[in-house]
Amino acid sequence: MTPSTLPTLHAARPHDLIALEDRLGAHNYRPLDVMIERAEGAWVWDTAGRRYLDALSAYSAVNQGHRHPRILAALTEQAGRVTLTSRAFRNDQLGAFYEVLTRLTGFEAVLPMNTGAEAVETAIKLARKWGYERRGLAPQTAEIIVMDGNFHGRTTTLVSFSSEGQYRDLFGPLTPGFRTVPYGNAAALEAAVTPRTVAVLLEPVQGEAGVVVPPDGFLRAVRACCDRHGLLMLADEIQTGLGRTGRWLACDHEGVRPDVVTLGKALGGGVYPVSAVLADRAVMDVFRPGDHGSTFGGNPLAAAVGRASLEVLADERLIERAEVLGRRLLARLRDLRSPLIREVRGRGLLVGVELTVPARPYCEQLQTLGLLCKETHGTVIRLAPPLVVDEADLDWAVACLAQVLHV
Repeated sequence: MTPSTLPTLHAARPHDLIALEDRLGAHNYRPLDVMIERAEGAWVWDTAGRRYLDALSAYSAVNQGHRHPRILAALTEQAGRVTLTSRAFRNDQLGAFYEVLTRLTGFEAVLPMNTGAEAVETAIKLARKWGYERRGLAPQTAEIIVMDGNFHGRTTTLVSFSSEGQYRDLFGPLTPGFRTVPYGNAAALEAAVTPRTVAVLLEPVQGEAGVVVPPDGFLRAVRACCDRHGLLMLADEIQTGLGRTGRWLACDHEGVRPDVVTLGKALGGGVYPVSAVLADRAVMDVFRPGDHGSTFGGNPLAAAVGRASLEVLADERLIERAEVLGRRLLARLRDLRSPLIREVRGRGLLVGVELTVPARPYCEQLQTLGLLCKETHGTVIRLAPPLVVDEADLDWAVACLAQVLHV
């Protein structure tokens, strides 16, 4: 196709763009039929100019709000200098990114990647090699305990221990080396430990499972179990970290420090994919040159964007904002009296409204009112707006929910 024959998509009607997407794209998503063309802060606009409150935040990738000017400035400035060198050479942005990330999280070392799934895959490799080198396990025997209801990504290894049949069943052979226990059950975790166990992998709050908050003390119990048996605690903070739950890391709610943390999503400020694995030197240094890598991981554009994204969270006190607004949102939602609501749960600005019926029709009704959210786990409406959202806009969102749920 020559440039003169390329379609003028900016002039196309929404239903034509939807038809084009459905005709040419893989059918691995079922999006709501809203055609977004621009965004700013906590709001997005469709091709007809109608405004919507974004209550999904690209699954926490837009914690700082859409198109934050400081993050965009870092992106454009760095793009005007150099974008990609690969790790075959050094670049002048990576060290500064490491410095900010380690200072804010308290870990000694960073391994940068691109996506959340890559970060979790990296953490699994790290834990296995640590088990063989530091624990003396026989090769090919390491096991990692995971949680029922987990969601860590959709790579072949990660779906191998998923509890969702659709994610797993027709994508085998599956990767061995994982044992699953009920989420929130400390006794079951203790009973699952064997001489081959090297680590425990969990989400401090399970997002895709329906915003499931573990019982008080569970994260401390996991930490204690790992300490007793000499295991690594791996915390997947890709959705929950960087302020989403009102703390830098969701594990901070129980004062727990994991051995390995994975970050992503908000690390890229909603403009560029950036992820990272954090650990102290005693663990991270089992990786040696050639053990792991990525063409784009740690590239100068990603490093500049990641640093700006972290600085925005800190300088604008968005973590504290999420704590305050999250308490208000939860309280307002729990005041709703509807026979359709089974439970309201969450931490910070990661909230789930579990219904007694399928949630998608209500998400579609909310869209017509100007509130964008998405169902998860069938019956749960997930609310996770950008951390820059106004208090009045949250109150309006609650009013929208009250309207569609017939409160």
